[in-house]
Amino acid sequence: MISALHGLLAGLSLIIAIGSQNVFVLRQGIRREHVLPVVAVCITSDAVLITAGAGGLGALVRAVPELVTIARWAGVAFLLGYAALAARRALRGGESLQADGSGRGSGLGAVVATALALTWLNPHVYLDTVLLLGSLAATHGAQAGQFAAGAVAGSTLWFTALGFGARKLGRVLSSARAWRVLDGVVAVTMVGVAGVLAVG
Repeated sequence: MISALHGLLAGLSLIIAIGSQNVFVLRQGIRREHVLPVVAVCITSDAVLITAGAGGLGALVRAVPELVTIARWAGVAFLLGYAALAARRALRGGESLQADGSGRGSGLGAVVATALALTWLNPHVYLDTVLLLGSLAATHGAQAGQFAAGAVAGSTLWFTALGFGARKLGRVLSSARAWRVLDGVVAVTMVGVAGVLAVG
């Protein structure tokens, strides 16, 4: 149980930091648009990466650092493209859904693809889940699996709360102007994350 608790706290401490993935989940939650698939993608992806890290995949990433470099530049390109779309929505307005989920939105395939890209093209995900959590799991010896299970539980709690709890902000963001502000924040955040990735 102690190893699982350590994994839970370590996982939460890494996941809660605001990043591109969290901003996307938050936005989908506020819009009430395909929230369950988005949350499921994030939780499943984290579970796969954390389990792989605890199983020793971190050693491979350390041995072939080019993998992280490729993911880094692919992530920069994707984040800048996503930021441009969010900036266009902020400037033009009229394209965001109402908080009750009515209006025009993105298709399930496009939303899931974006969630996958924001997860798997982000090198921070590999550094946090595979390398850092994998290394921490190794220090627990035979209880590495329990540590990993705790970290996965932390990811599950966070993304579920973020995605489904965000709809409580619906009234605050019911106006078109509020949505434009939100999209502006999303655009700035994505550019900031891309800049951090670009400088390594």
